[in-house]
Amino acid sequence: MKTPFKVILKEVTCFLNENLPKHLTYHNTTHTLYVLDKAIHIAIKEKVNDKELQLIKIAALYHDIGFTVSHIEHELEGCKIARNQLQDYKYSKTDIEIICGMIMATKIPQNPQNHLEQILADADLEYLATSRFEPVSELLYKELKHFNEDLTRGQWIQLQIDFISNHQYHTKYCKHYKSFRKHNNLKTLESKV
Repeated sequence: MKTPFKVILKEVTCFLNENLPKHLTYHNTTHTLYVLDKAIHIAIKEKVNDKELQLIKIAALYHDIGFTVSHIEHELEGCKIARNQLQDYKYSKTDIEIICGMIMATKIPQNPQNHLEQILADADLEYLATSRFEPVSELLYKELKHFNEDLTRGQWIQLQIDFISNHQYHTKYCKHYKSFRKHNNLKTLESKV
């Protein structure tokens, strides 16, 4: 029998808290739990079935766990960890591959191949279309500065403008409800150049 989700949630959250480097001011446990919450919300709006919702929840929980190993190719590292741990939690090979597909769909540039992958990809970047955009992007800037001390605020603003200009949501829900706010956040950024 599969391990109950609440047990996995507790164990993975503890693992993240203990193993994520402190310089990850954006890709931290708070981000993971936010993406989990948004993935559930989008999945319900997209009318997935109970089994699909369960897989989405697990994928959201594991989507950035690879940062405990490296910030480079962290999605691949996350899939390695997920494959090991989810086997112990009694998930089937088929379910694990579906989960890993969702984890890989969060890799930038996003290229989700199916509905479940679209949901997790959208949940991961949902913040682009919220009032939380500025404080969250500030956390990401701080994290990126750790890896590149020369990154200026002007360069960061331009990076965000380019990123948001080229970003598209994938699910019907996010296309309908998130595009307007994301566009407003883009306009705010453009006014700073």
